[in-house]
Amino acid sequence: MRQAISEPIARFIKTGKFNAKVITMKITDEIFQIGGGGLTSYEDAAIYLINFDGHAAIVDAGCGGSHKKLLKNIRACGVSTDAIEYLLLTHCHFDHTGGAKALKDEIHCKVISHELDAPFLEQGNPIVTAASWYGSGMTPFAVDRKLSGAQEDIKLGGRIIQAIHIPGHSPGSVAYLTESDGLRVLFGQDVHGPLDSSLLSNKEDYLRSLNLLISLEADILCEGHYGIFRGKDEVKDFIRSFLKS
Repeated sequence: MRQAISEPIARFIKTGKFNAKVITMKITDEIFQIGGGGLTSYEDAAIYLINFDGHAAIVDAGCGGSHKKLLKNIRACGVSTDAIEYLLLTHCHFDHTGGAKALKDEIHCKVISHELDAPFLEQGNPIVTAASWYGSGMTPFAVDRKLSGAQEDIKLGGRIIQAIHIPGHSPGSVAYLTESDGLRVLFGQDVHGPLDSSLLSNKEDYLRSLNLLISLEADILCEGHYGIFRGKDEVKDFIRSFLKS
């Protein structure tokens, strides 16, 4: 089933009043949502924290307008910013990467992106990154590790996170797959798209990538804008809905 949002977050969505003490969402004992609408800025795509026995990574960085709040949310999970080794970017779009440079500068983590999206981040391209959609510019930053090929392993605290190339929404879109609490957890941001020529989207690649995501048999899907889905059938049904549309 899709994970229900907490009552305080539901109240925020309905009334605009938010209990500042409720600032993260637990997904497993090792994985939390720390950013996104209701947690940081409404413009941010979801931001996730992985903590493997004191070795941590962040998945995506939001737009960057709620940088201080994001740092507080990390600490609220019992994780020191010194423990964060990687910023794992799923793709180059601004609502996922606009805050990357500030995080990189402050916590000195290594930024990982696919080599097909990395140039647009390093050049600060406002069109392909969709920064212009947000009335903003993209501040360029260096990508420390550029993924290539269909799959690469990232080691974190003796554990493995698989980086899987899923082009379509952007040329270098990546999903990250790992195991936590005995469950296969998939960070498949922006499964829903959209596809747009200015983003260098490719429909045929996108449809192939959706089928690849279904084949991964994930128990939990952490999506960028639609929330968290639990159970293999729920995950597959959500992804399949975009094949049909």
